[in-house]
Amino acid sequence: MENSNSSFLLLFCFICTFIYFLASGRRGSKSVSPKLPPGPIPLPLVGNLLKLGNKPHEALTELAKAYGPIMTLKLGCLTTVIISSSSMAKEVLRKNDQALSARIIPDSVRACNHHQVSMVWSPPSPQWRNMRKICNTEIFSSQKLDAMQGLRCQKVEKLVAYVRDNSRAGRAVNIGQAAFVTSLNLLSNTFFSVDLVHLGSDSAQDFKELIWAVMEDGGRPNLADNFPILRWIDPQGVRRRLSSHFQRLLEIFDEMIDQRLQLRALLASPTHNDNSDVLDVLLNHTKDNASQFGRNELRHFILVGN
Repeated sequence: MENSNSSFLLLFCFICTFIYFLASGRRGSKSVSPKLPPGPIPLPLVGNLLKLGNKPHEALTELAKAYGPIMTLKLGCLTTVIISSSSMAKEVLRKNDQALSARIIPDSVRACNHHQVSMVWSPPSPQWRNMRKICNTEIFSSQKLDAMQGLRCQKVEKLVAYVRDNSRAGRAVNIGQAAFVTSLNLLSNTFFSVDLVHLGSDSAQDFKELIWAVMEDGGRPNLADNFPILRWIDPQGVRRRLSSHFQRLLEIFDEMIDQRLQLRALLASPTHNDNSDVLDVLLNHTKDNASQFGRNELRHFILVGN
């Protein structure tokens, strides 16, 4: 039964793609094709997808040897220009940075409409420039990074003490999970001034699995990216799974935001002080009508940061 469903889905994808190509061909029959760099001859429907195989990085290296540092690949319906030389990439991005500043949005990051308010995926706009300014002045400035040096040392010392205590007691230590918890708590303290999870707790493993699931689904090859006509059915369920993962994270952030708003109202704290964390800074920006930075932007800003 499972095999028949897979065959039906594959057949359906090919039919939809064929119709898409026919429509595209009729629309673009009178247009002049742009001059593109050299590349392998694409197959019907799938283009050069099969040439990538199971190890795309190795396949691209071999193709670059044959077609040069700039080549064209047809990945399904998408015409993609591949730059495999650092010097060539520098040359292209320096002279064409504005033209190449936007990017194709993967279908996965459309989950929860993340692409509409994310600093990573938004096109250059006043709102995007405002978020970049916040990062440069309030998060990644030399003064802010230097101020967090004590916290970084504290988290590393806590990690070393945890490993030492478990070693003395003869207990095995999952170094990967312990390092993940340390990095996560460093970020959460930077944003919220609290630890999200604790070393050795069950919640640490649950949170690690959630973050790992986001990374895996976000980086998974997706047919909907190569054949945009398939986006509405999400054949691999990538966007549906990421929507669930994002929603869980956004609920956590909503709880942290509500707690901070209640605390600020209770203490009648000033809008800015030298000890403000990132959440305080972002909440201050939500009160500025000119910044076009609201609660939804704040939630997705933290989603990217974490």
